[in-house]
Amino acid sequence: MKQITSRDNPTVKHLHALATSARDRRKHGQTLLDGAHLLGVALERGQALSQIVVSESGRAQPEVAALLARCADEQCIELPDRLFAHVSPVDSPSGVLAVMALPEAGANAPLTNTCVVLDAVQDPGNLGTILRTAAAVGVPDVVLTPGCAQAWSPRVLRAAMGAHFGLRIREGVEAAEALRDFPGDILAADLRDSVALYALDLRGPVAWLFGSEGQGLSAGVAALATRRVLIPMPGGMESLNVGVAAGVCLFEQLRQQRFGR
Repeated sequence: MKQITSRDNPTVKHLHALATSARDRRKHGQTLLDGAHLLGVALERGQALSQIVVSESGRAQPEVAALLARCADEQCIELPDRLFAHVSPVDSPSGVLAVMALPEAGANAPLTNTCVVLDAVQDPGNLGTILRTAAAVGVPDVVLTPGCAQAWSPRVLRAAMGAHFGLRIREGVEAAEALRDFPGDILAADLRDSVALYALDLRGPVAWLFGSEGQGLSAGVAALATRRVLIPMPGGMESLNVGVAAGVCLFEQLRQQRFGR
């Protein structure tokens, strides 16, 4: 395995750029997978990886060593722990990273089944949580309007725990364009003039609209809704975290589809 010890090495500079800059990720068409779990999911799904980066201490971890054994030697490089921390996209380095190409935007088929539309959701943890929830309930399509966090950033990838590899993610798409001719209900999580979530029939296709953490849905996206949905909160709180709200809505729909209203 190749070893690199200098911060001035071009590979180290490239890894640091991918870890810290959305602009560089777009420029190079690459991103970083952080941690043994993500690397394992990527290998299981047959995801092409151009490089595996391991720290000196990470290489000694049995889980990491088992993953490295599944990769070609020429793919792998080892960095001292201090240098690995420099290129790590997270505050607590996991010991292993992988470089992968950003997926190419393919032709987008019309949305006809249940989907999630996110409007300017900017927190990587919230975005990753919603992607993970969508994958968990079997919703395959997630649309991100302009202003959302970069879906394939290292922090969103880490929060989603491999969900990306089972989803069709559309980035930078206007909600009105994505939902043109959508055949089902378009439901906005909103407090104004709302119907209680548990009073709705959710057994058919639904396009769920969830807005930004601070401002909620923009006026243009909110206007697309055929109904506004309220999650009952008898405890007196005014709102829920957007990731939690999405989870409540998506799992209530799953419950109705499995067991009826």
